Amino acid sequence: MAGGWPTALTIAGSDSSGGAGIQADLKTFHHFGVYGASALTLVTAQNTQGVRRVELLPASLVAAQIDAVAEDIPLRAVKTGALGSAAITEAVAAAVARHGLAPLVVDPVMVAKGGDALLDADAVDALRRALVPRAALVTPNLPEAAALLGGGAIESECDMQEAARALCALGAGAALVKGGHASGADVLDVFCDRHQCVTLRAPRIDTPHTHGTGCTYSAAIAARLAFGDALEPAVRAAKAFLARAIATAPGLGRGHGPVNHWA
Repeated sequence: MAGGWPTALTIAGSDSSGGAGIQADLKTFHHFGVYGASALTLVTAQNTQGVRRVELLPASLVAAQIDAVAEDIPLRAVKTGALGSAAITEAVAAAVARHGLAPLVVDPVMVAKGGDALLDADAVDALRRALVPRAALVTPNLPEAAALLGGGAIESECDMQEAARALCALGAGAALVKGGHASGADVLDVFCDRHQCVTLRAPRIDTPHTHGTGCTYSAAIAARLAFGDALEPAVRAAKAFLARAIATAPGLGRGHGPVNHWA
């Protein structure tokens, strides 16, 4: 392949049921034809019904994984998912800076689909201060955007635009505020960079099988960035892929099942 094979690194947690986290990211990279590497931050014992246990890896080990990959494989894109703690978040931010890893997609995973916390409360400040300013794109859902901005609920399209602009003001190159938690016939996502705000719409699909949607969405964006796409086209391609993945979900498990990463 001219210019070398597209590669991407995911820095995230492990989902033992395979629907989210590192597993979802690598499946998504593979779907798009991107070689995926990984740095594990935490291990969960979970299934489609919830998280039973979470164990964080030492921050030094997380950093060592990133160093090992970055010193050997040229990376065209990087994304983060669940980081677990302030110490891990700081270590990841330092490694990103040390190796000049870019473009960086930050998915500020705070809570699993079933409501279990995947980020310590004191890590939100570290995320806001150390990692968001290094991001080419930050991709919070509505509760995550509210937590990062320390404000009230984000509900309307106007609220989402204001939140996206505020995230850019924190230093992110662009922000994608995802509206899956809102109500309505359509799912609205608001993409803002330093020049414009664009609302992306897709019909809401009535299904419980949405486990790993945030991971899959951000991984798809990173995959397209690895091919050299600009941010907005990458986001649009990823949203279209996610809609197909939800619509054709395999229906696995007795809770929030995974989406279809072969869509």
